[in-house]
Amino acid sequence: MNILVADDNAFSRELMRELLEASGHVILEAVNGRNALDQIRRCRPDLVFLDLQMPLQDGFSVIRELRDDSCFRNLPVVAVTASAMIGDRERAIAAGFNSYIAKPIDLCEVEAHVESLASHSLATDNSCLPLMDRNSRELCGSVQDSENDPLGQHG
Repeated sequence: MNILVADDNAFSRELMRELLEASGHVILEAVNGRNALDQIRRCRPDLVFLDLQMPLQDGFSVIRELRDDSCFRNLPVVAVTASAMIGDRERAIAAGFNSYIAKPIDLCEVEAHVESLASHSLATDNSCLPLMDRNSRELCGSVQDSENDPLGQHG
């Protein structure tokens, strides 16, 4: 399964990547909300783990855009947050997330979410698929918008 991990924290992305790759998944990465949307549109992941608090666009803004787009309305997206407060899970589900995970990340919890949402990963309508050239495919999986500039201040 191709999974996008979108988090501005490099340690969190690395931990998720290692956990998911160990289970045989292909991992794409994004460092902010805008980058996450770009990766989703270009690479069409099967599942997204999306941090709620990222620069440029937070997770709530990203999920609104995804749910408003018929191509991504059914894309399984898990909200991930380090600042879990009472009511956050309900707020995330109401916003359009399929599920919710609080940090610190637990391997068993992550795998349970992947397994339960794998069946929700619906085939995308072919009319939504972009014509990808070789250069576009090579960009999938690489961290865009430079990890050194997650706020997008240079460029």
